[in-house]
Amino acid sequence: MKNNPAVERTWFSPLRSENHAAHLYVMCKKEYMMSYFNEIKKLTKSIPVSIVDFSQPRDRTSAPTQASSNFITNKEQGDWAEDLIFRAINEASHNYVAVRYGKSDDLIAGEKGFDQFYNEFQDELDTIGKRPDLLVFKKEDFDIELGYNISKVEHSEIEEYVKKTVAGLEIRSSAFLIDKYEEEMQNRTTIHLDKAMGVKDKILLEYSDILEHPKKKHFIEILNGLNKNTINAVNFRRPSWYATDRLSELSLLFKELKENIIIVQKRDYLSITPKVEDIKVVYKWTEKFNVPHYYFQVFFDKSYGISFKNILSLIADPEKEGGYYEIGKDTKNQNKTTIKINTRKTTQVAYKIIEPGHNSVRREMGRGRLLFYVTFEKGTAYLDIDSLKSLLNIEDF
Repeated sequence: MKNNPAVERTWFSPLRSENHAAHLYVMCKKEYMMSYFNEIKKLTKSIPVSIVDFSQPRDRTSAPTQASSNFITNKEQGDWAEDLIFRAINEASHNYVAVRYGKSDDLIAGEKGFDQFYNEFQDELDTIGKRPDLLVFKKEDFDIELGYNISKVEHSEIEEYVKKTVAGLEIRSSAFLIDKYEEEMQNRTTIHLDKAMGVKDKILLEYSDILEHPKKKHFIEILNGLNKNTINAVNFRRPSWYATDRLSELSLLFKELKENIIIVQKRDYLSITPKVEDIKVVYKWTEKFNVPHYYFQVFFDKSYGISFKNILSLIADPEKEGGYYEIGKDTKNQNKTTIKINTRKTTQVAYKIIEPGHNSVRREMGRGRLLFYVTFEKGTAYLDIDSLKSLLNIEDF
C-alpha cells in the first residue's frame, strides 16, 4: 500500500503530537457517535409496532385554535424548568456549557403569527426531527459568537456546530414535590396492605367452612397465596352470595378485600413522561446528528434523568411494563399517549431544588378574551454531579 504524503507530513510535523491528539479525539468521538446511533437503530427494531411503528411516517398535527389558562401555565412551568437546568449546568460546570436550542416562541394559539410558527415547526420536525431543549457542549467547542441561545437560528446554519455537542437534553416538568408524593404513597400502600391482610385472615378464620364447598374452594387457594409479595399480581372476581346472612357477610368481606387490593396495585410512583408521538421525531434528530439524547424531569424539589437509549430499551422489553413503565393517555397533556417511566428506575440529577417565585399574569386575546395564568422565575437546582456525569457518560464536569 502506498504511503499517504499528507499523513506523513502530519506525522512528521513539529506539531505532530498536538495534531495527532486532536485527530484521535475527533475520530474516537465520531466512532462513538456512530456506534451510539447504530445501537439506537437496532433498538427500534425490537419495539412493538403497537407502541411505535417506525416504518410509518409520523402524523403531522394541525395547529390548535385556542389556548387555555391551564395550557399557558404548564408552558410557563416548562420554560422555568428548562431555565433552571440551563442555569444549573452553566453555574456548576467548569468544562461544559449549556445552550438553548429547542424551538420555542412566546406566541400562543389564537394570536397573530401562531399558525405560521406552528407550521414551520412541523416542517422542521419532518426535516431534522425534534430539537432538544438544551445542548451541552465542551467549552472548547462552544461558539461564543453564537452565544447561549441558538433556538431561533436556522438549522442549516448550525448543523455542523450541533454535531459537536456531547448531549441533547429534553426538559419536562411536573407540578409535584416528589418526596412528599413518595411519602404519602408509601403510607397509602402500607395502610391498605394491612387492611387487605386483616380481611384475608378474618375470612379464613371465620368463614373457611363455607369456602370448603367444591364450587368455592378455589378462594382458599387465592387467600393462602395472598401476601405482601404477591398482592400486586392477585386478581379475582368478587363473589356475590346472598342466600344466607353469613354468605352476604362473606361477600361484603370479599368486596372490602378487593377494594384494598386495587388501591395497593395502583401506580404509586411519579414518572418521566416522554410522549409516544415524540419518539419518532427524537429518533430522527439522533439519526441526523448522532448525538446522545436525554430526558430530564424537573419536580419542585428534585430532578431525574434517563437516556433516550434506555427509554427505547424499556419499551422494547414487555417484561418491564408495570414495574418500570406504563403507557396510557395523559389527561393533563391533551390526552396524548404517554410513556410514564418510574423515577425510581432513573438517575437523580438534582438532589435539591429551591422553589421559584410565581406571579399571576393577565393576557388579553382577540375579541376581548382574557386569560389569567401563572409565571415562574428564579429558583435553584443543586446538581448531583457524580450521577450527572454517569448519566451523560462524561469523565469531568
